[in-house]
Amino acid sequence: MNRVYNFSAGPSMLPEAVLKQAQQEMLNYGDSGMSVMEMSHRSSVYQGIIDSAEQILRDIMQIPDNYKVLFLQGGASTQFAMIPLNLFNGSKRADYVNTGAWSKKAIKEAARYGAVNVIASSEDTTFNYIPTLDKDTFDKEADYFHITTNNTIYGTRYTELPDTAEVPLVGDMSSNILSEVYDVSKFGIIYAGAQKNMGPSGVTVVIIKEDLIGKAMPQTPTMLDYKMHAENGSMFNTPPTYAIYICKLVYEWVKNLGGVAAMQKINEEKANLLYDFLDASTLFKGTVVKKDRSLMNIPFVTGDKELDAIFVKEVQKQGMVNLKGHRSVGGMRASIYNAMPVEGVQALVDFMKKFEVDHK
Repeated sequence: MNRVYNFSAGPSMLPEAVLKQAQQEMLNYGDSGMSVMEMSHRSSVYQGIIDSAEQILRDIMQIPDNYKVLFLQGGASTQFAMIPLNLFNGSKRADYVNTGAWSKKAIKEAARYGAVNVIASSEDTTFNYIPTLDKDTFDKEADYFHITTNNTIYGTRYTELPDTAEVPLVGDMSSNILSEVYDVSKFGIIYAGAQKNMGPSGVTVVIIKEDLIGKAMPQTPTMLDYKMHAENGSMFNTPPTYAIYICKLVYEWVKNLGGVAAMQKINEEKANLLYDFLDASTLFKGTVVKKDRSLMNIPFVTGDKELDAIFVKEVQKQGMVNLKGHRSVGGMRASIYNAMPVEGVQALVDFMKKFEVDHK
């Protein structure tokens, strides 16, 4: 069977070049005589892999020297607890913006450890926009300010970051890290599960400003203390070795394309291709307020649930899979992460045009 165009929201497709390189190195990485999956994380060979992964990520994201890069486990969901446990060290208050299912989960978890102020929400219209933020509502004494930069289920993204002044900005960047250029210095913490744009599931990357480390609440479990992981180079316990290795290959792939800025141009081309069609279509329509549209996740509907189901079934026959929308919103969703080629989006648009003609 030929490879399909996988529009899954995650785990998502990986660059074919990365998969082929991993295939070539599966049985014997370098001259080690073994697979990366078999080698000790304490070996010099593996140390070289994780060091290289960190350095290339630093290069392509232009991460300042006063930030630590951590390769952790537990998914972004574990960060929902790690962040308050490590940052609730002053007022024990934090500002959150509610833009979807993942921010709601983050809010609920943080409320276990301190006071959470939800300063804005877009839940009133099923999270199809990013709410306008009023700086006068920001808590100047908050220990941190949390946003989800891209909302996978609903297809929204921040096109402008909030100015939080001296309060550390924390960004859940799980579904759009490496997709567009960000100034890392504007954040106190960036965290992201790897399974959208960086690699397979199993590893979570945390980029954290050094002055936020070492102030964890007394009850913080050792495994949830950033200081322990920073002091041990992400090797306090056995890390997800193979997942980190794949991340390294993906980082190399992005760098060889020309870096994140070049990746952003490709992503804008892909997104515009689909959005332009949706805006002109008489059958399909996008569900997100235009100014807040995601480059990564594009939900759309026909307005007829039965017709949506027919579309999902028919498009799969054409080798385009996982286009069914999230169960909470229905319709369709095309997740077009970094590894999705322009040709995949063009194939989708071509089929949508034909489907529209056939179902007038």
